[in-house]
Amino acid sequence: MTVEKGLRERVARIEGLVAAVRSSEMEVRGPALELVRTLMELHYAGLDRMMELVSERDGAALFERFAGDDNVSLMLLLHGLHPVDMERRVALALDTVQPYLESHGGRVELIEIREGIVRLRMVGSCNGCPSSAITVKTAIEKAI
Repeated sequence: MTVEKGLRERVARIEGLVAAVRSSEMEVRGPALELVRTLMELHYAGLDRMMELVSERDGAALFERFAGDDNVSLMLLLHGLHPVDMERRVALALDTVQPYLESHGGRVELIEIREGIVRLRMVGSCNGCPSSAITVKTAIEKAI
């Protein structure tokens, strides 16, 4: 099983479990949701401290390794601690799809990122092409 597939399966399992808890009787739902919140707070505190310790040691290279590891990156994103800001992640994602789009006479431009929403413009022959939009969307979502 690939790391990416394993992550997707775990995320789907978590989503299913949270949905089951939310639909359960109140006597179970309240404590279960509190347990999830408390575990998230515990993980956040630990990860936040780890990031502080690494930054104290000039850990730029380690931050890059964190950002490039699917498991670590997902955990840091979940807690808002990712070492690479969203604008940079979007730019890197666009860099990965530009050669493909350019080979078809098009390109994609970043218009803006506001409140977590990325707006792009497809130009050239890719403008209005549904397959290029899907390709860009998939690549950017994966990179972010």
